[in-house]
Amino acid sequence: MPADPPPILQVQDLRLAHPGQPPLFDGLSFELPPGLTRLDAERGKTSLLRALAGTLPATGGFRLDGRSWLPGEGAGSVAAIDPRDPAWDPLTPDALAERLRPRLPRWQPADWERHLARFGLHEHRAKTLGMLSTGSRRKVALAATLAGGARLNLLDEATAGLDRPSLDALEEALAAEAARGDRAWLLAAAWGLEDRLPWAGVLAP
Repeated sequence: MPADPPPILQVQDLRLAHPGQPPLFDGLSFELPPGLTRLDAERGKTSLLRALAGTLPATGGFRLDGRSWLPGEGAGSVAAIDPRDPAWDPLTPDALAERLRPRLPRWQPADWERHLARFGLHEHRAKTLGMLSTGSRRKVALAATLAGGARLNLLDEATAGLDRPSLDALEEALAAEAARGDRAWLLAAAWGLEDRLPWAGVLAP
């Protein structure tokens, strides 16, 4: 039998707490293999994703592709694109893509165009994100993440606000990513896709 591929992310003894509150996680250790991992936790899912993205302080040992790493370090290593960010409001989808590209040097323009089409976003390209619905903003974030080429990809409530065609498009795209096997995806609250994707594992801290 072929050996299992090495994990993309290794986390040892993570501790995460908001100031003045009991820790959400204390001593959490896990590995993320290539492919899709579902994050099932009673609390703290968004906070854990933010900690891995480097936008929320946490302590612990982190290794990315076998090398010591700190969340937030390394251009192109992590894609964690929050569609709720108000800084997006004055930007069109393509202007947002131009802003993201320096942070995602493995960006694939052809993939960006393909996912914009699959999510039905071409008619919105001249609009600013502030003019779009919550679901359309999320589709822009998903298209950018799928085009970004990052080794570690963090998706929070990826299916929230999606219509059926967009949910099908996301399922197809993530299944293709699972088959590629060269990136790790951690999905929190993947409603509607729990039984429809080839999960490499479930993280249930």
